[in-house]
Amino acid sequence: MMVEKSNALPRSFWIGSSLAFGVLGLALLVSLLQNPRLKISPLPVISRIADFTLTNQDNRITTLADLTNRVWVADIIFTSCAGPCPRLTMQMKSLEENLPKNSGAKLVTLTTDPEHDTPEVLKKYGGRINADFSRWNFLTGTKKEIAALGSGSLKLSSQPVKLEDQKSVADLFIHSTLFVVVDKHAQMRAYFETDGADWTNGVLPKILMTIHALENEP
Repeated sequence: MMVEKSNALPRSFWIGSSLAFGVLGLALLVSLLQNPRLKISPLPVISRIADFTLTNQDNRITTLADLTNRVWVADIIFTSCAGPCPRLTMQMKSLEENLPKNSGAKLVTLTTDPEHDTPEVLKKYGGRINADFSRWNFLTGTKKEIAALGSGSLKLSSQPVKLEDQKSVADLFIHSTLFVVVDKHAQMRAYFETDGADWTNGVLPKILMTIHALENEP
């Protein structure tokens, strides 16, 4: 008998997570980005992002050209995940909320589970946290297409869990918990581990400073 997967986490989880992560105060954010003592080291080019063709939550084709000339941050999840994915999504949401209004940065979330995570499913998933779809794309495609961008260009690994090792119907994939930052020229320039890290006072400020630095590069 096939067990239907559910991608709906309790509303109380999303509300609680939103309160837990919170947002940085505007004054703190401004001082963080403008303080001349808070400089990051020059960022190396880690890899180049190969062209891709995927489909977003609005069932629209999305390619590398849609992100060129923008700094963007990417992660990888699947919507029925009961492990790190809800945390990653709330962290990406807090990044969205803390981006300066004059920033053109984009956010990209890839799914590891395209068979379940259709554009419609991704739209509902993002809608539950009021994701700004003008800035944040949730992308799906064939497994080969996702792997080419995810593990190939972005170094976001994902491996299916063998059926005999699955602890629940939602225990489908082991995947990276990284946030990857790509510059305006489609070059991967930084990555940040989120698992076990201090998000609000550690990782989030570093990502914001990285975005700020890359947006000010030629």
